Amino acid sequence: MFFRQFVKHPGMIGSVIPSSPLMVEAILDQVDWARTRLFVEYGPGVGTFTRSILERLHPDATLLAIDLNLDFIAYLEASLPDRRLRVVHGSAADVRRFIAESGHRQADCILSGIPFSTLPDGVGQGICSETHAALRPGGAFLVYQYSAYVRGLMAPLFSFVEERMEWRNIPPCRTFRAVKEEALAQAA
Repeated sequence: MFFRQFVKHPGMIGSVIPSSPLMVEAILDQVDWARTRLFVEYGPGVGTFTRSILERLHPDATLLAIDLNLDFIAYLEASLPDRRLRVVHGSAADVRRFIAESGHRQADCILSGIPFSTLPDGVGQGICSETHAALRPGGAFLVYQYSAYVRGLMAPLFSFVEERMEWRNIPPCRTFRAVKEEALAQAA
C-alpha cells in the first residue's frame, strides 16, 4: 500500500519505503512520555510511527493523527483499533482546530514526516507557524526529512532547533527537534 500511494501521490509522501524501526526508535526516544497527554502526528501513512507511539503512550493520553490521504486514514482505522487513537482527514495547517475538536488546548509533542521541500510556497511556513502555536510551552516539534529545507522554516519560530543525521534509515535522513520556549511566568 505504501509504495502504491507513493506512486499515486509522490509530492505528498516523502519516501518510496517506510522509515526504519531504528529511526523510529531514535526519534521517539526524544519524547518525554511521562508528560505527554496529547501527541499529534502529521502524515501517519501506514502507521510506521503510529504503532510505536501507541506502544509508548500513556493509557489516558491521545494520539491525534492528521492525514490528507483517505486511503491511509481507512487503513489506520481498520488496522489500529485503539481508543487513544483519533485519525482525522485534513491538513496539518488546521492542527489547532483538530486539537480543540479532540477536547485539548495544546499538544505536548508534534511529529511530522511531511516532505516540506515539495509543498507549495507558503504552505510549509503556515504549517510550522500553526505547529508552534499548537504546542504547549516546553512542547517539542519532531521532524524527519531528506533535506535540510525545513530548518529554515523552523528556526524563525523556535529558539532551539537541533539537527541530526540518522544513518540507520534507507535512505539516511535528517531529524530535527525544536522546543517551544517556556513562558517567562512558568520559569520564575
